Amino acid sequence: MQRAACVRIQRRIEWIDTDAAGLYHWGTVCRFADAAEAALHTALGIEHRIFGATPRVAVRFDFRQGLRFNDPVDIALTVAAVGRTSVTYRIEVSGPDGPAVDGEITAVLVEPGSGRPTPWPVDVRLLLTDAGPQEAC
Repeated sequence: MQRAACVRIQRRIEWIDTDAAGLYHWGTVCRFADAAEAALHTALGIEHRIFGATPRVAVRFDFRQGLRFNDPVDIALTVAAVGRTSVTYRIEVSGPDGPAVDGEITAVLVEPGSGRPTPWPVDVRLLLTDAGPQEAC
């Protein structure tokens, strides 16, 4: 997927994002990934079709370094794979001193109401696999 859709957003580590040691909490990365995914879907114009229909089925993060209150962060989300009903995103979070987190999140498209996996519509699949960068990523 040479032209896979991707997006880059910026955030700051907020006070609420930190734990008792003053470092960002692992759950902050989930929130950053959600924000990046929402930005990507909005940029692709598919947010109204995808929101609430793509529950996570797998999450993996590797933490490389700590981030602290008020640190600026750069979050890159790239479509890594699109299956018949699933999508896997690669996430990279960088702070002032470089890479802080990398990982993957897999979600499955489900039918509203039944919650059963359903195949990607052709146009959505093409956007995910071929739309390229939506923000400098």
